[in-house]
Amino acid sequence: MYLLFCKSCQFFHSEFIREDDEEKFWKFVDTIQMFTSLSLESVRSYYNLIIKKAGQFLTDLQVNLLKLSLSLRAYSPAVHAFQQIARDEPPPDGCAAFVVVHGQNACSTKDMKKLLKTAAGRPRPYLYKSDHQYPGVNGTDLPVAVLYAEIGTKEFNTFHKVLSERAQDGKLIYVLRHFVSKNEKMLLSGYGVELAIKSTEYKAVDDTQVKVTTDNVDENDEVQGFLFGKLKKSHPELQEELGELRKHLLESTNDMTPLKVWELQGGQAAVIDGPLLQSLTRVAVNQDMKKEIEENQKVSESMGIHPGDAGLFINGIHVDLDLHNPFSILDILRTEAKILQGLHNLGIRGSSISKFLHLPSSTTLEDGYALDIRHTSIMWVNDIEKDSMYRHWPSSLQELLRATFPGVIRQIRRNFYNLVLFLDPVQEESIELVKLAELFYKHNIPLRYVIGFVLVVSADDKVDGYLDAGVALFRLLNYISEEYDEAQAFTSMIFNRVEVGETLSVDTVTAYLKKKFPKANAARILGVDSSYDDNRKAGGGFYRKSGLGALPVGLFNGVPLSSEEMDPEELETVLLQKIMETTNFFQRAITESVDVVDFLMEQANVVPRINPLILSSERRYLDFTSSPGSPLMTPPDPNQCQYQSLKTYPKWTVWIVADIEQPPGRQLLRNALKHMKSSSSSCRVGVINNPSGKPTEDNSSLYRAIWASLLTQSSKNTLDFTLKLLKEENRYTVTNGDTFFIGLGMGHDAFEKKFNTMEVDFLHSQQKYCKEVLKLKAGQRAVVSNGRILSLLDEEEEFSVEDFHLLEKITLRTSAEKIKSKIKQMNLNAEKANDLIMKVDALLTSSPKGEARKDVKLLKDKHSVLQLAQREDEVFYDVVAIVDPLTRDAQKLAPLLVVLGQVVNMKVQVFMNCRAKLSEMPLKSFYQYVLEPDVSFFGNNSLSPGPVARFTEIPESPLLTLNMITPESWMVEAVSSPYDLDNIHLQEISGVVNAEYELEYLLLEGHCFDLSTGQPPRGLQFTLGMRQEPLMHDTIVMANLGYFQLKANPGAWILRLREGRSEDLYQIQAHDGTDSPLDAGDVIVVLNSFHSKIIKVRVQKKPDKLNEDLLSEGTESKGLWDSITSFAGGPSVDEDDKKKDVLNIFSVASGHLYERFLRIMMLSVLQHTKTPVKFWFLKNYLSPSFKDTISHMAKAYGFQYELVQYKWPRWLHQQTEKQRIIWGYKILFLDVLFPLAVDKIIFVDADQIVRADIKELGDLDLEGAPYGYTPFCDSRKEMEGYRFWKTGYWASHLGQRKYHISALYVVDLKKFRKIAAGDRLRGQYQALSQDPNSLSNLDQDLPNNMIHQVAIKSLPQEWLWCETWCDDRSKAAAKTIDLCNNPKTKEPKLSAAVRIVPEWSKYDNEIKQFLKQVKEKITEGRLSSSPSSPQHTGKT
Repeated sequence: MYLLFCKSCQFFHSEFIREDDEEKFWKFVDTIQMFTSLSLESVRSYYNLIIKKAGQFLTDLQVNLLKLSLSLRAYSPAVHAFQQIARDEPPPDGCAAFVVVHGQNACSTKDMKKLLKTAAGRPRPYLYKSDHQYPGVNGTDLPVAVLYAEIGTKEFNTFHKVLSERAQDGKLIYVLRHFVSKNEKMLLSGYGVELAIKSTEYKAVDDTQVKVTTDNVDENDEVQGFLFGKLKKSHPELQEELGELRKHLLESTNDMTPLKVWELQGGQAAVIDGPLLQSLTRVAVNQDMKKEIEENQKVSESMGIHPGDAGLFINGIHVDLDLHNPFSILDILRTEAKILQGLHNLGIRGSSISKFLHLPSSTTLEDGYALDIRHTSIMWVNDIEKDSMYRHWPSSLQELLRATFPGVIRQIRRNFYNLVLFLDPVQEESIELVKLAELFYKHNIPLRYVIGFVLVVSADDKVDGYLDAGVALFRLLNYISEEYDEAQAFTSMIFNRVEVGETLSVDTVTAYLKKKFPKANAARILGVDSSYDDNRKAGGGFYRKSGLGALPVGLFNGVPLSSEEMDPEELETVLLQKIMETTNFFQRAITESVDVVDFLMEQANVVPRINPLILSSERRYLDFTSSPGSPLMTPPDPNQCQYQSLKTYPKWTVWIVADIEQPPGRQLLRNALKHMKSSSSSCRVGVINNPSGKPTEDNSSLYRAIWASLLTQSSKNTLDFTLKLLKEENRYTVTNGDTFFIGLGMGHDAFEKKFNTMEVDFLHSQQKYCKEVLKLKAGQRAVVSNGRILSLLDEEEEFSVEDFHLLEKITLRTSAEKIKSKIKQMNLNAEKANDLIMKVDALLTSSPKGEARKDVKLLKDKHSVLQLAQREDEVFYDVVAIVDPLTRDAQKLAPLLVVLGQVVNMKVQVFMNCRAKLSEMPLKSFYQYVLEPDVSFFGNNSLSPGPVARFTEIPESPLLTLNMITPESWMVEAVSSPYDLDNIHLQEISGVVNAEYELEYLLLEGHCFDLSTGQPPRGLQFTLGMRQEPLMHDTIVMANLGYFQLKANPGAWILRLREGRSEDLYQIQAHDGTDSPLDAGDVIVVLNSFHSKIIKVRVQKKPDKLNEDLLSEGTESKGLWDSITSFAGGPSVDEDDKKKDVLNIFSVASGHLYERFLRIMMLSVLQHTKTPVKFWFLKNYLSPSFKDTISHMAKAYGFQYELVQYKWPRWLHQQTEKQRIIWGYKILFLDVLFPLAVDKIIFVDADQIVRADIKELGDLDLEGAPYGYTPFCDSRKEMEGYRFWKTGYWASHLGQRKYHISALYVVDLKKFRKIAAGDRLRGQYQALSQDPNSLSNLDQDLPNNMIHQVAIKSLPQEWLWCETWCDDRSKAAAKTIDLCNNPKTKEPKLSAAVRIVPEWSKYDNEIKQFLKQVKEKITEGRLSSSPSSPQHTGKT
């Protein structure tokens, strides 16, 4: 199978390295610059040289994975995507490399410099996530230069030298995109090819069975090298045994005789290779092995793997073979390689590695962090558990489990839902929120929250209630609750006096106090000496300590609400949603005796403080594993000289990076040390100086003093000394050179000596480390926690003692605690253990998170497990495969394991998971997996074209059909093969059957929903294109999951709503999984890998179109019809006439026999129909020869045609047999296969002959039904026993209705879409198809099964006559004749056609003559190469 591929594969090397590290990418690019001067004797030596160069930046394991990725062509789409982006520029003629500066291009550095001068006046280009941006200054005001070039070439070097220098100087932003002027085709790998034995029902040729005789054996009777005649003469006593052996050998070489069911039962063995089955059915199975398999199956079933299923686990990661392909497995291997190599480099070897790998890692919590709300400053308005107004509510938690209608909130006397509002009473936003909270409290009975307020008011003692409305309200509130215990009363009364949009004033408070409490002494309550001022500062203190953002802010069960959620209009909906989610959580988690609030506050996500810097999921880690090509990876040892808390090891390591000579730097270190001194902490603190300027002896005395004390004093002395030193009032003593060693204790001589002899060199190395490794600016502060870098962006940003407390808590809770316990078991000394905890933590928490690893341990492995040990002292993968050797999964798994074993060092265990009983032959196919561990070369050192699937020693008698089993996102087509790939009968073929497939498109899938309704916008159309050519492909959204699919080649594409009704009614509001920012006008999607690309799009109706329906009458616009391409040439017809008068006929065919029938059907339609006809064919299964000749036939016979394509969606139950897949395409995708402009489509089976004007059928009134089918005939009485629909399930299901045949039907597509018939059919198919015995005639059973939900109009009987079911008398009136199978006679199709339809042979000969002429014209060169078949630019 082909894809374009370039031979100079340094592109692919660079892309592989880039995934590891962008900096290494540029270093690699610099390394291969000198290649241009080398003249190497062969492609192989060039390849080896590049691999060697790449090896400078990769470990040996990564180099092996690089080779696998090159063999897979894994980065080919990435390079291709850049080619397509370049085509959109477009490239200037005759340039091997060019630069684009803000929309204008240049082929030389001289022209480029001119363009750079004027760049500011032109718009900046769009940069993609996959772009290679040279490391340097990233300013929005800098010009952007995009270089399109092939790295390693002379032209590239010329541009690169100038651009990289300018980027380093901060004069421009330099972006590199790969560009090659010419491509060659190369073979792909990473897919499977299946030769399936065709099911007997559809065979075109009978099986031949060889009879085996054992009598009268002559001397030369030779079977597989044994001369049985001679053997029987020599050993007459072994006559019987020799007869058995001969029979055994004959059967193993013989063509495939069907096995009997009893031959497949329990006590027999079987292996993957089909022909061997015959002989192996007589081998008795070892009973110990059988017993062991059964015991192991009990364990594997607990993991969801049932007998006969397969499971592959790589280091405990479950690799589902239905979802994963070699490209995604390569990604898993790469991610694992980093962790495995890292642990190996850190000295963790052998079986210990798996202990660390299986540590549960939860660096960030999905549901966000929560604050502890058990705080004294919260004023609770109510308490559901104690207040009398709730006394009638049940308090039992069983109530949670009581069934209710959706959306109903249960009334339970427990504080399940707690809303805390932090308010500044003077802010106008507070007014509306309080009113809303009061509404919840008073009126919305089901919305029973516990509501609490934290009033954040002035903490200044001098400010009293007459100066500040907030203080006045606070004191008033305290007065009411103390004197009257009416905390509830205040909320409504006082805020009701303030209109929304105004703010609370002192006057409002005093007026309220006078009116409501006339006897109260206002001065005593609000004045300076108020006795109602208790706890005033607590609210502000709690708010500041909590680290929450701007007021007002709310907490729901401790989790902060975002500013969007705090919008009073949204708040009620948000809280309802949260109540629903929380109820689900309580139903699963809580027990009767628990205090609900305590239970909530003891969850893992509760933290003492919310600090986005610490809790953010965007994290950067240091690499301590000394990977190749990385800069210096350990700083000048802050771990050797550090402050230690007095607790024993293991400890948490934190480094403070700051300019200690500046106040913010000193403050940061002081906070860290204060935290370390606190009793709860077990940490060690290291210091790295990051000076603002160049360090000298004069400006570094404080830091040198700290360093000297660390080197010479005990930990406690140093700590006390440093804390004194860091006090701002002691600062001058250090800088003035006074003696400041007082209080140091005994060792101050040693200290003084060290301080006076200390060089400043180590400060330079620390400064360099901060810049190159930590990526900090000079003087910038950072905290490094177990290798995680938290950089503080500005001088004002505070990192308090509470933040250190939170950071330690988060670090220990998520990973470090678990790592500590494992390292403790290694019995290392304290320093080594602490270093190792830090390094392992940084490694494990920085690795991407997937699903939890499974510890696959089966009970016994003596008889039924294949074990292969790993090579010692090397990094190895732990691979466990569970497989039944006689399944399709085993066919995939075996070659995959063989290749992986050649690429990486593996410890392999293969557990047999056989089924005890089989009811039919489990494997009906031969299978090849196309996969190689490395790029292959010929003997002369030139590059081999690549891997292919080769089948040898295939039995000749069965009829085979060829299927491609490719990754989910591939759309492949057969491009050349003279043979009928649907009916391969090797007995009739001399020589080799060759077939060539090409990867035509990659699939872009998506889900689309309407934001306002939450429903998919059925019938909405999207288009995909480029800037220069906006409409290249289009598609329709279906209601099932809002699914749509588009086909495209690698590149950057623009997704838009289609011009016409879609664009008039809707606009795109949001999108996920795309490559453009959410607010960008265009939705840009980049396809640059073989992985599936799935996007989500949210649309909304335009305000003035809210009441219009997308699928209502008059939806088609002229513009929509324009985009449908018909075949080249032919007179142009007025669009409206075209739409009215064209008859659309749809058909499917696979294999040369059915394509022969299809051409005859077309001819019969054209002979009898006066109206212009347009044929629509499903492209997926047409042969290359049909696609090559159809355009000539269209020209000669004057019809239009179009090839439509649709990939079976991944979420819809997959069929494995080709015939059933084709049946599925006949019925399941009618609403999305054709453009909206097609009103009606008539399906005609390929093996049908039409005898009437089919326009009659098109004009027939369907009486409101979406489609019309012909019922099966009842007139041929001798077939009564075969009419299955007259008994059992069908008889009761259909009632008085008829069972219809699917060979001919007419679909009113407008009605069909309007009632969502396609979505209903797919839904029913999904439910029924899980049962393999259901829907045996898929295309026919499904519409008949749905007859009550999707009505069928019964067409007049004469529209379909078929000899099997209709009597001979009715044949004369037949308008179409169908060659349906006869279950009684099983007559072959061809002979039936000639016998039943007299005109069939005439049509057949006419077509044969026509095809012969076409072939002659092509070979004689009278015809130029055939026009490319028109693609319906719509449906993928």
